[in-house]
Amino acid sequence: MNIQQLEYIVAVDTCRNFVQAAEKCFVTQPTLSTMIQKLEDELEIRIFDRKKHPVAVTEAGEMIIRQAKIILNDIKQLRSVVNEYKGEIRGEIRLGIIPTVAPYLLPLFLNEISVNYPQLTLKIEEQTTEKIIENIRTGSLDLGILATPLKENSIAEYPVYYERFLVYTNPGHRKDLRDKNITPMDLKDKEILLLEEGHCFRNQLIKICELKEKTSSNIRFEAGSIETLMHLVDEGYGLTLLPELALKYMNEDKRKNTLNFIDPQPVREISIVSHVYFERKKIIDVLRQAILKVVLPLIENRNNNLIEI
Repeated sequence: MNIQQLEYIVAVDTCRNFVQAAEKCFVTQPTLSTMIQKLEDELEIRIFDRKKHPVAVTEAGEMIIRQAKIILNDIKQLRSVVNEYKGEIRGEIRLGIIPTVAPYLLPLFLNEISVNYPQLTLKIEEQTTEKIIENIRTGSLDLGILATPLKENSIAEYPVYYERFLVYTNPGHRKDLRDKNITPMDLKDKEILLLEEGHCFRNQLIKICELKEKTSSNIRFEAGSIETLMHLVDEGYGLTLLPELALKYMNEDKRKNTLNFIDPQPVREISIVSHVYFERKKIIDVLRQAILKVVLPLIENRNNNLIEI
């Protein structure tokens, strides 16, 4: 058994065709087929059902391919750890980021990574917190950027910054709220617009405003993005909460429609997360420093007057 054989069976699993898998691996089809046959003979088990079209994976084959992917990923990680030990930041990092952070944070720091670490490739996907945790556990993702704490034994957390929650309203509702600085209790009887279920930002808003999902008439809309909620608020359909970084992308008129909470202000902790056994710590530090460089000038630092949600 060797690494090439594992790469070949993963390629066939992906392509479900021996000819296409061979092209993907830059070998001839007979070479790929022979190497897979030798692996099957060594293991004394059939990985693929060649009688079906497209090629099907046997039940035992699914188990073997799943383990092969883990082994190949570990080998890639080993090479990357060695490169970093030599002082080289290179290779591919698969990064998951939650949708309520991605549109505000990614445009700020990606150029910093691209310019300073040209040999580092970030493969980025927007995913929910639950999906990021699952994919880090299975090895489908290397890192995540999301709101913490998670309290997951298999996930290591590296806090980066704390971001305030702001109330987003419209001129009509602002008259009702009167003051620029408000308390969560001021929102308790208001119509609060929330993201759909699956977003941790939704749960944080419910906690801040003490909403009761099952009985409260406050919850009228459930949107898939914060931008949708803002448009609804602009048209007079209630209030919502925003992360502080959203201010950077708002014009002056929209900024006038944001309200601050009085101290202690509710905040969320944004962290880089990985599997506890992830060894590429220099990559985490590179990302953390790149994010801090662009974020710190944009957020208010009130460490003594914050309450984490």
